[in-house]
Amino acid sequence: MNFTCVCFGEVLFDVLPHEIKAGGAPMNVAYHLTMLGQPTALISRVGNDDRGKALTTILEGKKLLLDYIQADEAHPTGIVVAVPDAAGDMKYDIQQEAAWDFIELKAQHETLVKNAAYFIFGSLITRNSVSRNTLFNLMDIPVTRVFDVNLRSPFIDQKTLEYQFSKADILKMNEEELDLITGWYVQFKTIEDKIRFLQNRFQIPDIIITRGAKGAIINSHDNFYYHDGYSIRVADTVGSGDSFVAGYLSGIINHKPPEEALQFACALGAYVATQTGGCPSYTPGEINIFMRSAKAIIH
Repeated sequence: MNFTCVCFGEVLFDVLPHEIKAGGAPMNVAYHLTMLGQPTALISRVGNDDRGKALTTILEGKKLLLDYIQADEAHPTGIVVAVPDAAGDMKYDIQQEAAWDFIELKAQHETLVKNAAYFIFGSLITRNSVSRNTLFNLMDIPVTRVFDVNLRSPFIDQKTLEYQFSKADILKMNEEELDLITGWYVQFKTIEDKIRFLQNRFQIPDIIITRGAKGAIINSHDNFYYHDGYSIRVADTVGSGDSFVAGYLSGIINHKPPEEALQFACALGAYVATQTGGCPSYTPGEINIFMRSAKAIIH
């Protein structure tokens, strides 16, 4: 079977203030793409332990394929302890030496990515050389590469990030990450200048910046598109950015213009922020109703 999208990276358990849920940005993106009707495969690794067995059961229940989830005999299934700050944003304590740090390159992975249209990956997965080398091999395959930046201190390496930027066709990050990264080079006055700088330096056709309650901004082939976001009651922000990525890609895959894909992505991200955990149940129709009722404005 060929898949439209292939997601690569960490799967784990998020230990939230009041519950424990399956998580990891690549898993969240894969889940939401699947919910939106896009055939999606997920490459990752869990421990051969009770958590790993529980996690694969959850993935299967979410209709995610297990064929490319490896079992690790030496390293445990990953966990992340998430704690909200005063603004409601989550801060993360990420267990090291987790199974997902050791994803092995397989010939079936290369075939999988070659036959896909989009290959989606993040930055956290590069913290260990094993998963990093596997990712870098797959990044050389000529498909549309989507780099969903996911900076988590202390796992931030400028040279590694720059290499990923150089391979990206679509780059997504939040505004805080944009400020940090462009600050490595020079100070800019406007968000548009920061985006143009990264685009020109690394030759990235599309850059997407999420801005929390302020919505999002996209530059696609030198054209800017803006969305103001939605006024919502936030439950938590876990997975909101991941669902945004899936919503935007689903729109592009379905040949929607960037402004329509952006509107839907903001709606999906806002909806997920009203729920607890990164993978709430919904239908695309419910997101369309949410989008219409919110009456968001596009500049």
